Amino acid sequence: IKVSCTITKRRRPASVGACWHMYSEVRKMVKLDQVRHVVTLHEGASVSIVGTSVTVSGAEQSITRDFSHKKVNVSEVEGSIIVQCDLPRRKEKAIAGTWRAHLTNMVTGVTEGFEYRLKAVYSHFPMSLSVNGNTFQINNLFGEKVPRKADLKWTPSDVQVRVENKVDVIVTGADREKVGQTAAIIERACRIRRRDRRVFQDGIYITQKGKN
Repeated sequence: IKVSCTITKRRRPASVGACWHMYSEVRKMVKLDQVRHVVTLHEGASVSIVGTSVTVSGAEQSITRDFSHKKVNVSEVEGSIIVQCDLPRRKEKAIAGTWRAHLTNMVTGVTEGFEYRLKAVYSHFPMSLSVNGNTFQINNLFGEKVPRKADLKWTPSDVQVRVENKVDVIVTGADREKVGQTAAIIERACRIRRRDRRVFQDGIYITQKGKN
């Protein structure tokens, strides 16, 4: 007895393909007319814009940063900083949001400042920490005879590093990126190799970061 069997593949209806095509076309057509972010200046802060360079000044410090793009613009209107872009695409919308975050950090930095806190942790070999100019020195990490040194990129006028209670390291400054990078350099100086970090946990770790 011969049995013949025919298997037919189920095809998607033509109407579904047509609807999907229409949806993709409509999705391409829908665009924002304008993206506009407003960054309010805190009391005691001022801004000056020269070309693509934006300078935010406070009572003691000032921060300058370059914002250059073909379509995204930065301007000052009635004591506020405006980030604006007409007919933005996805990348330009993202750039506008990034610029708003940078400007907000600049305003907060010159008025309140940023502070990162680190803590030295050890189980057997007590560490001693010191700051000498642009060098952060770590002595007796895991009993090492040669001290470890972290080169601080910025001067004390930009970023201040101090040691309190022998194990607490405080990094302060107006520029959030400089303060965060300095804290990361200090934390990275305690990197170890060929040892299990689950057992050998001595080092300096960031415990807190934010405004002053």
